Amino acid sequence: MENNSNDYLKYWRVIRYYTCAKYKLTHAELDMLLFLKSEGYFDTSKFEEFNELLPWDKYRLWKMIREGWIETFRESAPGRVKVIYTLSLKCKRMLSSMYRKLNGEEIPTSLSFNPMFKKNVKYSDKVYRNMIKQMNETIRQQRHQTPEE
Repeated sequence: MENNSNDYLKYWRVIRYYTCAKYKLTHAELDMLLFLKSEGYFDTSKFEEFNELLPWDKYRLWKMIREGWIETFRESAPGRVKVIYTLSLKCKRMLSSMYRKLNGEEIPTSLSFNPMFKKNVKYSDKVYRNMIKQMNETIRQQRHQTPEE
């Protein structure tokens, strides 16, 4: 049997969809936050470096600041032209939660923690929530299996 310890991306599509639905993000915004996670501190030129790969939205940075995903670390001042940004605590917590899901934590199926389980949702939400149930069951089964000797 093959070792699946590095099989992080098996449910990537489901986890990405859930994360975007829960936090009201677009896929492009999530991709941007994943890119910026390792940057620590960044300016608009670093933001624009990755933004060129995404669907065009000239207000993306300002929208992400307004929604609390990115915050100003240092304002510009005389002698310092560039504003320096960093990811907010809200963003870091969201990304941490997403990485836990990639590492095998179950996705919640309750209405209070997952908007995809409400009654009046899109058809695609219903399809994804069926996959979430299946994924959670697989995770539970893997957790209870004993290692082969």
